Amino acid sequence: MRTIKLTLAYDGTDFAGWQIQPSSKTVQATLEETIEKITAVRPSTLASGRTDAGVHALGQVVSFRTESRLSTEVLQRALNAVLPPSIAVLDVANMPDSFHVIRDALRKLYRYVIYNGPVRDIFSLRYAWHFVRGRLDADAMQRAASSLVGKHDFSSFETSGSPRKTSIRTVYDLRIERGRGGQAHFITLEIEADGFLYNMVRTIVGTLVEVGRGARPESWPGEVLQSMDRRRAGQTAPPQGLFLVNVEYPKVALPKAVGYLKR
Repeated sequence: MRTIKLTLAYDGTDFAGWQIQPSSKTVQATLEETIEKITAVRPSTLASGRTDAGVHALGQVVSFRTESRLSTEVLQRALNAVLPPSIAVLDVANMPDSFHVIRDALRKLYRYVIYNGPVRDIFSLRYAWHFVRGRLDADAMQRAASSLVGKHDFSSFETSGSPRKTSIRTVYDLRIERGRGGQAHFITLEIEADGFLYNMVRTIVGTLVEVGRGARPESWPGEVLQSMDRRRAGQTAPPQGLFLVNVEYPKVALPKAVGYLKR
């Protein structure tokens, strides 16, 4: 048996999220069905994080075990030939049997995109939160976000329904920028942490938007954080603006490159 690590990109618009659900189209089910077509055995896949319905990925990491002797190059080509256009396999790698896609993750980077122009941009409807009720102050949002950087209990920004051993997380960086890439009407928020609670990023975005539109002072997100009360925070921002960008893992000793293990 081999342990395979896949790096995926997908448009989450037409999926009911990552995780398999009865009578719903999900990324996990689509991927597993595709692997089965190629290897004749349906695997049990595990992802670094469960993206919700409508959420996208630029660098989702998935692992599975297989007895297939297809090389990583052949497996990547075969998967991309069979998968729908909304899912792409960016990389396929052999990993040690000890590799665990969730436990071994060191950091995750998410991006949230807000379109903040006067008229909706029809070409970004699937990939940004359209906030057209006035101009957001991105600089004020950035100043307000500073209180969220560091090691904190983020229970104020967690939606119930996904129990965790602890709600303490370390946010390493939280950057907010207007006009990235010359796109004046777009605000981009990027947040990197050692892990995230359920809807944590989207609730942080919804909270910071309250500051950006002038409804709350810059000190408010810090007060929400200290309250450890989800009812004090802002709305959960819509899913289409959220992207899982990257998952960082420690460098590991790879299996010996012989036979089918050759890249």
